[in-house]
Amino acid sequence: MWCHQRQIPENLQRVRLHRYCRLCQPEYRRIKTKSRNLQHPTSVPPDEIIDDTSIDCVLNLTIPAAHAQISIAALNAGKHVYSEKPFVTDLADGEEILALAKAKGLYVGNAPDTFLGGRLQTCKKLVDQGVIGTPTGVMAFVPTRGVERHHPNPDFYYQNGGGPLLDLGPYYLTAMVALLGPITRVCGLAKKTLDERLIESKPRAGEKIPVNVDTHINALLEFESGVQGSLMASFDVWDSQTPRMEIYGENGTLCINDPDPTDGFNIFGGQVLYKTRETARWVYRPRTPNLEFWSVVENTHGFNQEARGLGLLDLAYAVKNRRPARASGELAQHVCEVMFGILESAKSGQFVEIKSRCESPSALPEDFPSSENGA
Repeated sequence: MWCHQRQIPENLQRVRLHRYCRLCQPEYRRIKTKSRNLQHPTSVPPDEIIDDTSIDCVLNLTIPAAHAQISIAALNAGKHVYSEKPFVTDLADGEEILALAKAKGLYVGNAPDTFLGGRLQTCKKLVDQGVIGTPTGVMAFVPTRGVERHHPNPDFYYQNGGGPLLDLGPYYLTAMVALLGPITRVCGLAKKTLDERLIESKPRAGEKIPVNVDTHINALLEFESGVQGSLMASFDVWDSQTPRMEIYGENGTLCINDPDPTDGFNIFGGQVLYKTRETARWVYRPRTPNLEFWSVVENTHGFNQEARGLGLLDLAYAVKNRRPARASGELAQHVCEVMFGILESAKSGQFVEIKSRCESPSALPEDFPSSENGA
């Protein structure tokens, strides 16, 4: 979120989605400098944006604890909303937002939108075409050491609405649901490793901050399709060589093997590797040489660069052409219920049933946004 306050408006300006930009957050004066390079920029308190009748959609980049308040206020003012992740910090708020949007005929969208990038759309194409056969399993590893080494104000990452699951989990769980469909039940283990974290970045280097969330989480996931999955998300890992995600099918495997945990499904581009039964190294005795190498999938999709705001762009065309938005509020609410279910399971020691369902978003056309009527 820290860097997205600059990237999203700049990216949207490149595609001329808006004529000007007004930026806000509860302490709006802190981000005045972020608007200086934008066309016709202003930096104002949230209420001014909510009340501005010339604005059709509010981009909500506030801290997690304020997401619901700002989104509800915007909807009550007759505006569409696109919010930063997580969608909400309380499922009841998410239900209220979706019901309010439906009653008013408004759209609600939510980050992450990295699943619309070239890499994950390539994965979707392979899964949908049956290259690896019917999917059977998925696993994701998101090991990091937290944010206090680089973020100037990391406090909220360790308070309600933060932690590795709610901060990084949406990238991976959203991708899983987009590729494999909704999740029906979960179980989890979670722990808080440290009571305090030491800020190492300027200007607050040396200051300690309290930790009030779990910082190492492991989860099992059951999908409506029958796919079984696992997820590890952590702020307690110094380094790792695990792949970010693998999807297993009856006839092959897809692999996202980025060594850097801040890449993976946190970015829009990157390689997609795969193996099929013909190239799998474990099916031959004695082992056939050179099968340790993976095939690289040709990526024919766009948006392989830093494309924050792609979900909002899609939402704008969805409003214009009266079609479902891909990075929808329903998808985000489902992912939130999954994450909250994992944390609930960690406390209760029981599986948690996931009540909500959502449609897997349709594939993003390779020529988007030219594919949109009147684009």
